[in-house]
Amino acid sequence: MKHDKKLRGAIIGYGFIASRGHVPAYVQRGQELADVEIVAIADVSTVRRKLAQAALDRATLYSDYRDLLDAEAGSLDFVDIATPPCDHAAIAHAALGRGLHVLCEKPLTCTVEEGRSLVQHAQAAERVLFPCHNYKHAPTVRAIRAILQSGRIGAVRSVELNIYRNAHARGVAEWNSHWRRDSRYSGGGIAMDHGSHSFYLTFDWLGSYPTSVTARMSNLDPARYDTEDDFTAALKFPTGNAQVHLTWTAGMRKMIYTIRGEKGTLTMEDDHLQIETVNGGNGHGLAGPAFEDKVIPSQWTDASHASWFNPMFEEFRGAIATRDFAGKDTQEAVLCVELINTAYRSAREQSRELPLAWLPDVGVPMHLDSV
Repeated sequence: MKHDKKLRGAIIGYGFIASRGHVPAYVQRGQELADVEIVAIADVSTVRRKLAQAALDRATLYSDYRDLLDAEAGSLDFVDIATPPCDHAAIAHAALGRGLHVLCEKPLTCTVEEGRSLVQHAQAAERVLFPCHNYKHAPTVRAIRAILQSGRIGAVRSVELNIYRNAHARGVAEWNSHWRRDSRYSGGGIAMDHGSHSFYLTFDWLGSYPTSVTARMSNLDPARYDTEDDFTAALKFPTGNAQVHLTWTAGMRKMIYTIRGEKGTLTMEDDHLQIETVNGGNGHGLAGPAFEDKVIPSQWTDASHASWFNPMFEEFRGAIATRDFAGKDTQEAVLCVELINTAYRSAREQSRELPLAWLPDVGVPMHLDSV
């Protein structure tokens, strides 16, 4: 979609996801639509700043985000935060305080208190705060949503999300490549790193928000790392239930999602989508099951997810245009943070079922009125 106004942005944190995901997408968008330009980048690493300058030779480089904001805020429209999670809240508050919109990598914050504070600040400043919930834009996930909206498998009653990785995602070699295993920077392990993606998909597919969570987690190398590498959570919803399993200890990289409805089941294995319905999905059970297999190229093996960035950025632009300062995605991002931290508490307390105290104030579906 062509836009009249060109947004001027700055990237804070030039690690893997910024250099391999965000910047290539911005460059492509700038060439095709000419509606965004990255004019400044901040990173604490001298080598990373040199690499950033090579990628965007017209951008001004800074070693500290505060210096960037001091020098550039008056000519910027937004900042893109791609640092480790420990710094998200402070940088976002600083940018909102300068009158800038904020696009922020997941998780939005490390604590729910930080997330709520950012929501309040964005609303008061009348500036958009928007999370990078890019899994919604994977072609297979888009196809799943279309099938669910068609009613083909009926009302969804349960979902299972299994994310397998053979190791934690490495950061760049020039700065602490194992930061995801250090809670000082990451706020947690695989649940903090990947939980948001799984949780916001369950909200969409079950059409409601969870009321409680039960979890367990483990760490195969506690002498070296202080964060979990295997995590399982059971979520109760007013409309059904969800099981989420995330691991860095598998011998492969794979995504397996299963969505069970009243009239059929969807199963996604990376780019492969299988649809099984009873009697073509009419629910009468008068004929045998009908199967359909689809292959929908989605580039799941590309950890940068660069091809999913621009559809997400289009939503960010839309939020700016409609003055949706802390909308559904943003408030769901805070709920994801609450889920992760409540799940951690459940795991520490012998997998005790714990209630979730906060729900997004974004026109919650009717079936949540009793929660």
